Amino acid sequence: MLAVAGGKGGCGKTTTTLGLAGALARQRAPVLAVDADREMPDLHAMAEVARRPCLDAVAAGWPAGLVAGAASAPGVPAGVSVLPAAETGIETRPADAPGATELARLRGESSTVLVDSPAGAGPDAVAPLRVVDAALVVTTPEPACLRDAAKTAAMARELDTPIAGAVVSRAGESGSDAVDPRAPPGVEDLLDCEVLGVVPTADCRPDADPLDDAGVRAAHDRLVSALQPKYL
Repeated sequence: MLAVAGGKGGCGKTTTTLGLAGALARQRAPVLAVDADREMPDLHAMAEVARRPCLDAVAAGWPAGLVAGAASAPGVPAGVSVLPAAETGIETRPADAPGATELARLRGESSTVLVDSPAGAGPDAVAPLRVVDAALVVTTPEPACLRDAAKTAAMARELDTPIAGAVVSRAGESGSDAVDPRAPPGVEDLLDCEVLGVVPTADCRPDADPLDDAGVRAAHDRLVSALQPKYL
């Protein structure tokens, strides 16, 4: 189980989660993408999956395979299952590690489980990091986003959650001249981990799906290869 985490909203966590799921599906590997962000859930919308049923059903004892929906977005291949975020308020959760209980139920899944984690450093952001086997830190090249990503990495280490590495999103342009884009200098030192991949900005219309861009897909394929076999 891998958390896709980042300290700032809009850094590319959801796109990375679905991109990794799509890359695994292209390998014919079973994969389940889970939205752990109850405050700003958007994994289901990007994947074009119904909002309900959701993670609350798993918490109630339903098997994840029966609850998850099949992604149908244009840039996501067949074989990606998506589990929308829970709807119950955090105030109804146990005081310790709210949100961790239903995520822990996914440990028995035969699929690779990717968790789209909430931003920030609150209880909801901590919950996935308590449960997963490792975390992938996502950031853009912007200084503010990098600083928040460093805080996320530090938070994971405080919880004894291994850092699988980092991915820099929206770095450079997609296309033939950006086959293997490079991370900005100093990112690995700041995050104290290896940068496993760099995902370019999609070379498409502003209203188009970035996951339908060939350069973005290729970057996610390379990222999956970097994560295998240790973390996926």
